[in-house]
Amino acid sequence: MSGAAALEALVAGTHGDPFSLLGPHLTDAGWVLRALLPGARGVAAHAPDGALIAVLERAHPDGLFVGEMPGRLPYRLRIDWASGEQETADPYAFPPLLGGMDIYLIAEGRHRRLAEALGAHAMTIDGVSGVRFAVWAPNARRVSVVGDHNGWDGRRHPMRLRIEAGVWELFVPGLGPGARYKYELIGFDGTLLPLKADPCAGQAEHPPATASVVPAPLPPHPRIGGPALSADAPVSIYEVHLGSWMRGEGGRALTWDELAERLVPYARDLGFTHLELLPITEFPFDGSWGYQPIGMFAPTSRFGPPEGFRRFVDRAHEAGIGVILDWVPAHFPTDAHGLAQFDGTHLYEHADPREGFHQDWSTLIYNLGRHEVRGFLIASALTWLRDFGCDGLRVDAVASLLYRDYSRKHGEWVPNIHGGRENLEAIGFLRELNEAVTEHAPWASVIAEESTAWPGVTAPVAQGGLGFRFKWNMGWMNDTLDYVSHDPVHRPWHHDKLTFGLLYGFSERFILPLSHDEVVHGKRSLLGRMPGDAWQRFATLRAYFGFMWGHPGKKLLFMGGELAQPDEWNHEASLPWHLRDHPAHAGVSAWVRDLNGLLAATPSLYRNDASPAGFSWSVVDDREHSTYAFCRYGDPGDAPALVISNFTPVPRPGYRVGVPRPGLWAERLNSDSALYGGSNMGNGGGVPAEDVPVHGHAQSLVLTLPPLATLILVHAP
Repeated sequence: MSGAAALEALVAGTHGDPFSLLGPHLTDAGWVLRALLPGARGVAAHAPDGALIAVLERAHPDGLFVGEMPGRLPYRLRIDWASGEQETADPYAFPPLLGGMDIYLIAEGRHRRLAEALGAHAMTIDGVSGVRFAVWAPNARRVSVVGDHNGWDGRRHPMRLRIEAGVWELFVPGLGPGARYKYELIGFDGTLLPLKADPCAGQAEHPPATASVVPAPLPPHPRIGGPALSADAPVSIYEVHLGSWMRGEGGRALTWDELAERLVPYARDLGFTHLELLPITEFPFDGSWGYQPIGMFAPTSRFGPPEGFRRFVDRAHEAGIGVILDWVPAHFPTDAHGLAQFDGTHLYEHADPREGFHQDWSTLIYNLGRHEVRGFLIASALTWLRDFGCDGLRVDAVASLLYRDYSRKHGEWVPNIHGGRENLEAIGFLRELNEAVTEHAPWASVIAEESTAWPGVTAPVAQGGLGFRFKWNMGWMNDTLDYVSHDPVHRPWHHDKLTFGLLYGFSERFILPLSHDEVVHGKRSLLGRMPGDAWQRFATLRAYFGFMWGHPGKKLLFMGGELAQPDEWNHEASLPWHLRDHPAHAGVSAWVRDLNGLLAATPSLYRNDASPAGFSWSVVDDREHSTYAFCRYGDPGDAPALVISNFTPVPRPGYRVGVPRPGLWAERLNSDSALYGGSNMGNGGGVPAEDVPVHGHAQSLVLTLPPLATLILVHAP
């Protein structure tokens, strides 16, 4: 490109190498300073002490100014705008700022602190405060930072390409936290693309606005840490959609600090060990509940700035509660300001819609065969764990990642290199993710929402597994909810629904999820699924919760379940908090609180959750009476527990059940207690074992089983 043509391209905003022309340059005639400032009336260069160095002349009517300099001297530009005078350092006087190791790791897809290299960061360079911008767009012809600071004019701040990694960078003096910005890109074919939000932005505007925001620097995080999220610890998770858990006056969303003041004590009072938040990575559409994210490094601005979220996590940890985030690497939305065709090519997504488009959700699928994309996602995961101190991630829609034919008909999917349906690239990504978390955030747990029988989801990577810490037990959830939805008279024909889960119950480390997905889209609320009159519905729900809390596996309950919410969850409204004033609903809340309390105090109910040594059936085949009884065991010195459920509305006095030890068995919890809204039928606080062998045990208890109730008894020598 000739000199004149290059200048014309620069002025037109199509030149891909602005640093080759702008700023100070040594020419055959001496030092020349060029500045492209469309709309400026005049420009001069001044020394730091204010002395005039050069007056730049207008060399092009569209705002190119040129002047001679006596040498390469420190200078500032003094610009005469119609709105007034501005003095600033020249962005094009600064050298490349990304270090060679950053560039190398980005190119390799192994930068585990990617958001510290890319994105927007307020900093001081050579005594000049400003913001360094950097973005990966290897196929773009030109990338500019646009925002309020330059009238959203892409000609003003074109960036420098670091060709080794396809990264564009620029330091813009005078900017700071709170500045709004996007990137303006010209694609490889010369097309001007829609303005793009920053993929690595640490903050964003409140939707429906879509600009990225320069975040305030977060100091290093002295992680406090929540309770253990491990197989041998008591784990009870309260799943929350923050936008509809509770709302402020006028229906506004609560702030992070308000949520810390209200949600954290509430969860602690109910005895939950962890909060699991539906996705808070920035997302454009409220109706997606966060499951269509765009800002994978930015806490949603709906509740305040990023530092507010960090305070929320710290507050939870101070209360002894861990924080788990839903995290979505399976798909992303097609919004024009997002990742879709980011640089004019299918950069983040597959080009072939048979691989790159989710038919169920009308979203795009990450190209996990590209190492830069895998690195982008893994760096996002580590950011939430390290920089914000979270205790775990629940990975959404893992099954859709593992299978190339997920929800696709014949001919609508592309086989792997061996002709199979397994997504080998996704398998590699999930293993790499879990190994990276183990290395860089060893305290954290990664949980899979995986709805099939894929083997080894929680097995170590070294043993051929995927390396997750836990897996949601979707089969248990579907079977048991189906069972309790049937009228008691029909339950004998569905008896195996409650026993089948134990055939595979120790093949993985499981979480039992009664999640948000089970109380929407016409499925009814948990209480709404229960048959019978009002008393029977509340009693059945309490009995079901008791069965769940006694069953092997960690516990998860979506908000509103503890209130026995009668209607489906509505993401546009607060929970019906007035129900706490109604005895039947308050009884369910008290029952959940006491279940959590007993779980925490009874090692036999949690220590062997993932081991067959922790479980034995006493009554498994009494389908005529829809009754189940099983024992739970911890370490040898732990008192075993007996869980027995009667899923009929008929009291059963004189019911004999075998137990593994002689002596007194204390009735620790009874869902039929009047404290919870029941009929107050029970066993007087405890029952001594009799030397009558039954159910494979040398001794047994004779119990009164209340109607539609679960009892939990613990051996009390």
